[in-house]
Amino acid sequence: MEVSVFFLLVLMFTSHGIGVHSLLHESKRSQDNSGSCVSKPRPKVFQNSHNFSVDLRMPGVIPATSDTYLCMASPVPTGRDAYIVDFIPHANMNTVHHMLLFGCRIPASTSSSWDCGKNGICKDESSVMYAWARNAPHPELPKDVGFKVGQRSGLPYFVLQIHYGDIGAFGDHHRDCSGLTLTMTTKPQPFIAGIYLLMSVDTVILPGKKVTNADVACDYTSYPIYPFAFRTHTHQLGKVVSGYRVRDGKWTLIGRQSPQLPQAFYPTTKNLNIKYGDTVAARCVFTGEGRTTKTYIGSTSNDEMCNFYIMYYMDRKHSEPYMSCVEPGSKELFKHIPAEANVPIPVSPEQMHMMIHMGDSQDLEDQTLLTDQSEPGPLQDEGDLSSLMSQLLGQSEDLFNIHKYKPHKMQRSQAELMAQINSLIKKKDLQTEEDPILVRDRVHKFHQLPTRGKLVAEGQDFHYQEAAGWPQSPLQLGQVSGLAVDSNSNLVIFHRGDHSWRADSFNSQAQYQQRSLGPIQQSTILVVDPAKGNILKASGRNIFYLPHGITTDKENNYWVTDIALHQVLKVSGDGRDAALITLGEAFTPGSDKNHFCKPTDVAEDPETGNIFVSDGYCNARILKFSADGKYLSEWGSGSSDRRRHIPFLIPHSLVFLPDKKDLCVADRENGRIQCFLAETGEFVKEIKKDEFEGKVFAITYSPAGDGLIFAVNGQSSFSSAPLSGFVIDYPTKEILDTFRPNTKDFEMPHDIVQSQDGSVFVADVASKSVFKFIPEKIETFIQAKVKPNHTTSKTAPIQEKQSVAQQNQLQAEEKSEVLPIREKGVLPAVITTLLLIPLVLVISMGVFLCWRKKNQCEVKAEQNPVGGILGKIRGKAVGSLNLGNFFASHKGYSRQGFDQLSTEGSDQERNDEDSSDSETEEYSALQRPQLSS
Repeated sequence: MEVSVFFLLVLMFTSHGIGVHSLLHESKRSQDNSGSCVSKPRPKVFQNSHNFSVDLRMPGVIPATSDTYLCMASPVPTGRDAYIVDFIPHANMNTVHHMLLFGCRIPASTSSSWDCGKNGICKDESSVMYAWARNAPHPELPKDVGFKVGQRSGLPYFVLQIHYGDIGAFGDHHRDCSGLTLTMTTKPQPFIAGIYLLMSVDTVILPGKKVTNADVACDYTSYPIYPFAFRTHTHQLGKVVSGYRVRDGKWTLIGRQSPQLPQAFYPTTKNLNIKYGDTVAARCVFTGEGRTTKTYIGSTSNDEMCNFYIMYYMDRKHSEPYMSCVEPGSKELFKHIPAEANVPIPVSPEQMHMMIHMGDSQDLEDQTLLTDQSEPGPLQDEGDLSSLMSQLLGQSEDLFNIHKYKPHKMQRSQAELMAQINSLIKKKDLQTEEDPILVRDRVHKFHQLPTRGKLVAEGQDFHYQEAAGWPQSPLQLGQVSGLAVDSNSNLVIFHRGDHSWRADSFNSQAQYQQRSLGPIQQSTILVVDPAKGNILKASGRNIFYLPHGITTDKENNYWVTDIALHQVLKVSGDGRDAALITLGEAFTPGSDKNHFCKPTDVAEDPETGNIFVSDGYCNARILKFSADGKYLSEWGSGSSDRRRHIPFLIPHSLVFLPDKKDLCVADRENGRIQCFLAETGEFVKEIKKDEFEGKVFAITYSPAGDGLIFAVNGQSSFSSAPLSGFVIDYPTKEILDTFRPNTKDFEMPHDIVQSQDGSVFVADVASKSVFKFIPEKIETFIQAKVKPNHTTSKTAPIQEKQSVAQQNQLQAEEKSEVLPIREKGVLPAVITTLLLIPLVLVISMGVFLCWRKKNQCEVKAEQNPVGGILGKIRGKAVGSLNLGNFFASHKGYSRQGFDQLSTEGSDQERNDEDSSDSETEEYSALQRPQLSS
């Protein structure tokens, strides 16, 4: 009996040992079965009404070769904007060289995973949000800081990119499920996080050379950022990477670390900010010892990289998700870099052992976690701009062939290199094929949306159409040069009467040659009813010679420019035609602070009363004055790249953005819109689109959504395309809609303005007319596709021609169908008659009952034939027949249980829901968030 018990215990122990070994083996090899990695996307896990987590994993992949870059994509799993507030990596350096998380508008592929070293990451711009390498622990974001993602942010997709270095780790053919867990919230964060990446693209490390420095530096030209973490990245030869802010010649350390230690995000120097005018600089120190050949910047493990990441936050009103710098720093600048940047940080064998051990522990934990998961997480995006650059520079032969950067490439101009890099980042050669979409407006007219408009993609449910029959009576106008809207929402028109700008109006010194004609005798300023177009008030006689730009202040006075007078005037709006303030000397062009030369436009800051003048056709500058006309400052154009600093070429139109405190300029002949901080003139951003055809004549602004820019372009010498108006999303710079007149084409659209009801007015100086456009609701009918078809830029012209041909065909079919539709109008008439018969019977019965009650209620016919009996039935007159009261009194019904039927439709409900995530909340002071404990 004892022997039996003994053998039984031995058997149990042996079985238990086998079970434990089997469990460990299963845990280690959980990646063998791709089904354990991904079967179907796991739903997001909600912690409360706002917070949730998302698990992002590679779908059980096996890289075919070493130095493979694989990507996977997934939409942000919420219809609203969301914010990433934490990243938790699940990867091991024995398998994964590094991994990156990108935000994209359109991923390069819709496959479960793809080779993004060859096919790219995003079809358009990519925004890096996280980077991991060498078993780095996860960073902690400060409180109230998050990475904004979602449709409205312009980043509706995640793309996870993983670089698999040596595939020797896959000798047993196991499948990899490395990835991330994201902690997210739908609650808007006061501060938006972003990544600023500095990286070298042309460093060559000579074999055997002890020290090689890679220096990168750029001038900072945006809103203030507040760095809170940094990360370094090189391959085997990197010794130390350091980043600095340079302000007024003083170098302040952002962060410094050995890239051979865990490549995590480490805390930066405390209480640090970077603002306009600073220089951001980084140095990577390499050694060529142990190498027998030159080492170049590239994508493989045998190449090198020099990357310094700055994780920052900024006020969400001005947030930018990523910025980058690839400019080599000047020797003169780096003469003054602190000595610490040249001192390598030693890495002991114990530290390397600890790093590897930490990775093994994390890997075992991840494998156990995966074993317990029946439904693996959805695909998500990880990527990094440096990886994108290194991949594209190193592997994409179809873009430009420099697998290794050769010294003779330095013969190329730096500007050309920058242009190529910019093209690679934006992936302009990979565009989304947009199929034609038929829409129907309120008058049930079918038309085709422009393929370049992103109305549906952006969630915009309207399209601007010309208002038919406006104005109701013709306006007798001269050359219409300017438009404005006063505080009463009336349209203000500024025109030239019987004067016109001709080729002989000015001599070569910009002096006006037709002073003998005298001032314009007609009223040049017309206040017009925006609904009907009739004139409400007229003024501005015997003052102006060649009017140009106009704006109104809160007291309905007019700030105007006259290019013949070379003056800016503030004119009373009460009809007295009194000049309240005059800036500049009449008929005297000049370039100092007391003179102008053909000034074009004026914009006003409604809070301070300060005005901004675009000056203009000669001086190419912006001047700032106080409300009483005192000179304050001036500046020229702006650029994020000093080497491509292009002066204004006719700053033609201005608009002040009251919610952002920016000033935007329509730089006419440069075909761009540039925006600046109104307070300092610091450059903020540039909007330049191919659709502008090289010229932008005028702009205006609406604070709707996150801000909309309305613009009109001008005739180009190299294009015959019809002139158009554009609706542009200010944060993303994307064109949301294009519009043009239906009755006749624009000839020279000269100014644009939007009224409070959303209507847009365009002044055409050549046709001496004003156009009105109104937003029409859109109903999408056909051709909704689940997966977009993508083509390269080589086919874009063909698509454009096909789109135009389809549109022409559609218009022809529309015209040909007009007559049959009219002939078929008999059927609706019959239906209408049949529907009216019961109504007539009900009315007759009601009249009869009233008559039976001996005239207790009366039915009196109104003189208005439209009102008549039907008006009385609606209960619009005292003592009239009200069927609601009739049925209530005769059937015992109560009206208290009925609510008025809403006529707003589902759009109002959607807007109300969105308002809960409104980003218009103001913060009185930009305080530095505290790091969460």
